[in-house]
Amino acid sequence: MEKLTLKQQEALNLAKNGYSRGEAAVKMGIHLRNYKAHLAACRHKGHEIPESPIAPGMLDETAKLLRDGYSAGKTTQHIKYTEMGPIVAQEWLRSYPHEEYQAWVNAIDSQLARVKPLPKIAAPKKAGAKELLTLYTLTDYHFGMLAYSVECGDGDWDTEIAYRTMCEKIKEMIERSPDAETGVFCNLGDWLHYDSLDSVTPLSGHVLDSDTRYDMLVEVAMDATVFAIEELAKKHKNVKVVICEGNHDQSGSVWLRKYIKKRYEKTQRISVDDTAFPYYATTHGKIMLAFHHGHKKTNKSLPELFASEPRYREMWGQSDYTYVHTGHYHKKEQDASEYGGAIVERHPTLAAKDAYAARGGWHSKRAAHAICYHSELGEYSRVTVYPDAS
Repeated sequence: MEKLTLKQQEALNLAKNGYSRGEAAVKMGIHLRNYKAHLAACRHKGHEIPESPIAPGMLDETAKLLRDGYSAGKTTQHIKYTEMGPIVAQEWLRSYPHEEYQAWVNAIDSQLARVKPLPKIAAPKKAGAKELLTLYTLTDYHFGMLAYSVECGDGDWDTEIAYRTMCEKIKEMIERSPDAETGVFCNLGDWLHYDSLDSVTPLSGHVLDSDTRYDMLVEVAMDATVFAIEELAKKHKNVKVVICEGNHDQSGSVWLRKYIKKRYEKTQRISVDDTAFPYYATTHGKIMLAFHHGHKKTNKSLPELFASEPRYREMWGQSDYTYVHTGHYHKKEQDASEYGGAIVERHPTLAAKDAYAARGGWHSKRAAHAICYHSELGEYSRVTVYPDAS
């Protein structure tokens, strides 16, 4: 172990003597983040750091939570700095139901235990045209959503229907598309209808119509993504995978992306965009393909974002033209203005309309597109599929 400084030793001693992080910071007369920095340095030097205990003022509340079937989590403290020094102005105890938390842990662990890299997948015998790339886009698919056609007027929708429809339409798009060397599978966001054990929207907490439990939803989301990738790999020598963050699956898109990346890490011809940022892009010859779910920026503002964003400036500058793809509103829109040398296209969805959309009076034609791009000419051809087409 490396030798500690006097401040680091004092911070470690307070932690070992049962002080919470906030209390220890007050005791040392420093900001909480500085106290945590001292502990991090101790840990880096090989010292074991005890867990922060529940603050004494929270013990009665903790006991009540435990009696009511909850688990006590971390204590959050608001440190207020006054002329007399730092004081603990307010405390919050984070808690969660025993069963809910354990179900969440079991759902993730049960799936991660299955994640083993697949052996290399043989490339198709017939090589596609090198100058062509086909983009297969599914957006706002909402696995886990429940729609009743009598109420919504747009067909029934549940997990079984969604999975069957996706498999059929991916295969149809592949069969009808040109033989291209490269295929891109783009999940443009909202692959999942909800993002936790509760079927509510992540940000606003609106209650959603759902037809399954989260454990099953996780498995279906994984299996559907694998199916699409495996089908593309039969036709295209190179397969790129883009899994975008949506407003319904902000965390779900993360674990799904990590899972798929792990699954195909031994297959070099299948690559997964692991960008931890809700804007994604790739190039094909002289064109740039950019992606965003559409929940953070308007279509009109996206060309400027991709042109100015530091991680994409070089990509933009080296391309003759850019095509930006979004979803989110469940309808097709193509910006004819071509802002700043880019065509921005909003994709429709294959998913049926739910009760919220039906009662809001929103209508759009259900569909999905497979767009083939030429490395120098841009869009080369397009295949459109519909949920009720054979």
